[in-house]
Amino acid sequence: MEILGANGEPQAGGGLNSGTHPDLVKDGTDQSFMEDVIEPSKDVPVLVDFWAPWCGPCRQLGPAIERAVKAADGAVRLVKINVDENPGISGQLRIQSIPAVIAFKDGQPLDGFMGALPESQIQEFIKRISGQVSGEEVEALIERADAALAAGDLGGAAQDFATALQMDPERAEAIAGMARIHLAGGDPAQAKAILDSAPETKKSHPAIAAVRASMELAGEVEGADELAGAEAQAAKAASDPQAQFELARSRLASGDMGGASEALLASIGADKDWNEAAARQLLLRVFDAAGPDSEIARTGRRQLSSILFS
Repeated sequence: MEILGANGEPQAGGGLNSGTHPDLVKDGTDQSFMEDVIEPSKDVPVLVDFWAPWCGPCRQLGPAIERAVKAADGAVRLVKINVDENPGISGQLRIQSIPAVIAFKDGQPLDGFMGALPESQIQEFIKRISGQVSGEEVEALIERADAALAAGDLGGAAQDFATALQMDPERAEAIAGMARIHLAGGDPAQAKAILDSAPETKKSHPAIAAVRASMELAGEVEGADELAGAEAQAAKAASDPQAQFELARSRLASGDMGGASEALLASIGADKDWNEAAARQLLLRVFDAAGPDSEIARTGRRQLSSILFS
């Protein structure tokens, strides 16, 4: 990546001549930007490659991005703009370094990158902005985001969930994931807004229902005892259903749904009818919040059945 500035290298040819693919790859100017980029982007995404003849990384990126665009077979177009000869558009877009690539869709900048990326990453970028992605790719992103969220990496999780939503805007797991990130960040209002914005056909999806259940659990932990004190009290009164129930509430307040499930099962085991089966009702809500396919729910339901029907 090089900073725009004085002519630091001898002038050399930049991008490839696009004569053999005039519709997919072409040179653009400030004056032709509307005709070359804005109008065509209403039909197909248009990549704009800002480059200069003196820029070494530009000469690396140019052939790679042209090959990738041609291989995409019409899914995107490429317009190459020499910033030395056409400073207007790059100035309006505040391009600070080159090479810089910005994708336009529906007349607006959609996404972009800077620097000479490997061709494989350019291909992934084109797939993402053109919608040419497989379900497996979206699933892999969601799995990686889930792992990042579990590890406390909210930024990494948000990036992967957002990318998954760019690829598949109605993917319920990604919508739910973004809501979970806001919950973890202490913004339940934004989490609710994200869930409310889900398509009607997705609002009953288990992933979204699980997040709503998690939000409802927040009311259960108000006024919960401090965790260390609840642990100590439960240890002294292992057969007291209320002590185990309060421990579960404290664990929920700390975000430990697995530990809360264990404490609620202990409460039910001590007295399954205590307080009008309060522990059982809360446990079922924990299962909903964890997700029906989660290990917490699967293991917990087996254990609950064993207790109730033994």
